[in-house]
Amino acid sequence: MEEKNSVMAHPKAVPDPEVPEKTVRRKFTAAYKLRILKEAESCTELGQIGALLRREGLYSSSLTSWRHQVNQGLIPKKRGPVARKADPLIHRNAELEKENAQLTHKLKQAELIISVQKKVAELLKESGEEKS
Repeated sequence: MEEKNSVMAHPKAVPDPEVPEKTVRRKFTAAYKLRILKEAESCTELGQIGALLRREGLYSSSLTSWRHQVNQGLIPKKRGPVARKADPLIHRNAELEKENAQLTHKLKQAELIISVQKKVAELLKESGEEKS
């Protein structure tokens, strides 16, 4: 009975039931990757690579992808949607549409000025005829 009382006397012995929402994704530096690859290359006996992977908490696929990254200059792959290159035609099209809108506006202004000049000329012509 003393054992039951000792468990009940220490309520902190029960683990916290709270579960974290999302685990944090591990990020490895280039220096770490190179160090692990060098260690893996130096393994000569059977099971040494497995022991290395267990010790570091890694998968063999990590070694494979890191070897590919070393061949490409240790450029990490970006996750998420592929970034698309901006199409130069889209930019050029936008410039041309803007220029077209400006020229259309200037044309309307010029037509308005010309129509006003015509009306003024007609008025002057009529006023000149009335004086004669």
